Amino acid sequence: MAATEPGETPSPEAELHRNRARAESFGADAEKYDRSRPRYPEELVSRIVAGSPGPDVVDVGCGTGIAARQFLAAGCRVLGVEVDARMAGVARRHGVDVEVAPFEAWDPAGRSFDAVISGQAWHWVDPVAGAAKAAGLLRPGGRLAVFWNLGRPSTDVAEELSAVYRRVAPELEGGHLTGPAAGGPATAVGRAADGIRRAGAFDDPEAWRFDWERRYTRDEWLDQLPTHSDHRLLSPERLAALLPAIGAAIDALGGAFTMGFTTAVATATRATGA
Repeated sequence: MAATEPGETPSPEAELHRNRARAESFGADAEKYDRSRPRYPEELVSRIVAGSPGPDVVDVGCGTGIAARQFLAAGCRVLGVEVDARMAGVARRHGVDVEVAPFEAWDPAGRSFDAVISGQAWHWVDPVAGAAKAAGLLRPGGRLAVFWNLGRPSTDVAEELSAVYRRVAPELEGGHLTGPAAGGPATAVGRAADGIRRAGAFDDPEAWRFDWERRYTRDEWLDQLPTHSDHRLLSPERLAALLPAIGAAIDALGGAFTMGFTTAVATATRATGA
């Protein structure tokens, strides 16, 4: 099912799900991804679990199992679906059951679930076709919840880092702050919610928001930057120029800084009779 109507020109953000090079770039250093990427608020996990009819969860684009492990710890039974075998291998070493396939092509073999979740990955899935497939997996009252961690830097941090990107990698300016769901929480959630509505199988979607902070040292921030798809697609020479410049900017901030995050969520329950 197409994400746009005939004759429409899709935005680059809406077409992220077609960019397979970016979608499949993360596994090149799966261990670093698992080590450096932030987790999700426990309040988010608890709210999804409480709003689902049972404990069976499928995690779309589970990656190394960051979200899946949090749901396992909350008492759920979790099955991951992941396109990259390298990422899936890390998740399995952490105790997550994973099947390797693109979500759109994955065969659930008649299984059903109480919740379909996707952390930091739904922008790689066609928002309408993905929601329709999720509806087909869900039991009555089952919940679809897709979410992203999005940076909210302080003014001084934003100014220091943006100055480096303007000088060294201007095409990435801002991406290091808002994440791959380009445009920030409202855009990411709005795009997902529109796909859920157009799928025609859910009650009206809701937008949830969780604000939190994490302190980063210089080395911790530099460790996670190359795990982002837009940074991974830079040439080795440009990335080698960018990282020391970012490190120098963080040194100018005192060698560490606090990054604010918003975890933005689009969620809905499967409509009765859908």
